[in-house]
Amino acid sequence: MEVTAVAREIREFVTRSLGTTVGDDEDYFELGLVNSLFAIELIAFVERGYAFTVEVDDLDRDNFRTVSRLAAFVVAKCAC
Repeated sequence: MEVTAVAREIREFVTRSLGTTVGDDEDYFELGLVNSLFAIELIAFVERGYAFTVEVDDLDRDNFRTVSRLAAFVVAKCAC
């Protein structure tokens, strides 16, 4: 699984969900574009799309704050 392909899929989901384009390294939490409901939707998106469960220990905002970080997290989880 390539991180660039995963990033593209996540970017498309984020853009569609937020109705705005976000750069791969832009922190959508810090920009105030997301709320807790979106965070849950983001978790559900990666769980469904990549067939793994986000564990309680994985619930670190740093794993989810940018497209790039989330893509790296997904690739790492799928490699296990």
